[in-house]
Amino acid sequence: MKKQVKNNIYWVGKIDWELREFHGADYSIHNGSSQNAYLVQEEKTFLVDTVWEPHKNEFLDNLKKEIDLKDLDFIVINHGEVDHSGALPALLEEVPGLPIYCTQAAVKSLTGMYHHPEWNYNVVKTGDSIDIGNGKSLVFVEMKMLHWPDSMATFMTGDNVLFSNDAFGQHYAVEELFNDKADQCSMDEEALKYYANILTPYSSFAKRKLKEIGDLNLTFDIIAPSHGAIWRDNPTQIIEKYIAWADAYKEDQITVIYDTMWDGTKKLAHKLAKEIREKSPDTVVKVYNISLYDKNDIITEVFKSKAIAVGSPTVGNALLSSVSGWLAFLHEMKFKDKKAGVFGCYGWSGEGNKKLREILTNSGFEVVDEEVKSLYNPTDEIDVQIEALAESLVKA
Repeated sequence: MKKQVKNNIYWVGKIDWELREFHGADYSIHNGSSQNAYLVQEEKTFLVDTVWEPHKNEFLDNLKKEIDLKDLDFIVINHGEVDHSGALPALLEEVPGLPIYCTQAAVKSLTGMYHHPEWNYNVVKTGDSIDIGNGKSLVFVEMKMLHWPDSMATFMTGDNVLFSNDAFGQHYAVEELFNDKADQCSMDEEALKYYANILTPYSSFAKRKLKEIGDLNLTFDIIAPSHGAIWRDNPTQIIEKYIAWADAYKEDQITVIYDTMWDGTKKLAHKLAKEIREKSPDTVVKVYNISLYDKNDIITEVFKSKAIAVGSPTVGNALLSSVSGWLAFLHEMKFKDKKAGVFGCYGWSGEGNKKLREILTNSGFEVVDEEVKSLYNPTDEIDVQIEALAESLVKA
């Protein structure tokens, strides 16, 4: 069951090919995922994290085939969220009093979720270490807000392995475990989607923490996250990507996002996209109907974009509910240094563009003055507005 990561370090997690949603239904899974837990057998025998509660029995049954659970010296819980700690209560029923190494904030989250304040918590902070024998030790690095207040990473000296928890992962199933065995395009896309949809709101924290990790001058032979592929081939490549992604990332891309009632706003969306392509042939232009595309995939495209245009018809003095719902999710991302434009059709009062403008501004976008507002179905007379909006977005 266990799979060797390096020397006396083994993967003992769960590859979950059936998983289709995460964080409730807030994150879509297209290519499976994994909950990566690790068993280390040096002079000290210990676990780094567990798996999600639905897989606790499978996890413990498999673990018992590898070791006597009573031989465990301690467990490291890098983050208390249930996809990492879900098997912890069952494990502690088998091994009462097992020491748990975690941050002070993780004591709070674990106690809040499982209601066991009596567990044997051992609080650690950045720079604290544990001797695990054979000339090796664990060094702890707090990773606050990447992506919970209780998060940390654990570095194992000697083998130079960073157990990074939610940082540097992907929701991506790789039976062979390692990044050099994965489909590179799919893995990179999933890593970008993971950052865009989960870590973007905390980019300011990420920038500081990445600098702090760099200042430690550690050598990484392997970066072992809690989801997806383990980075052993050029492992620092994912750190370099995070450095770029955390710095108000954008490419030469403009994304047009909309929903429509009777296709009038749809026509505007495609006219606008065509005009942008004609004005800037080198710019990547993509068009997404919110009702037809996955919301996380659209957010990933927004993450890559220097500018977006969002369209909705006016409905009941407001927006289509599909657009309003997606915009609420967009607001959570706290994007920076991106421009936006608005467009839409109306038949009566036409407040849609005003609502779009307000929400996008409050979500951190610089909304350009130009807009497209069509009374009923658009005619060629609206083209002058489309040209003006396209020009303004291209200049972003």
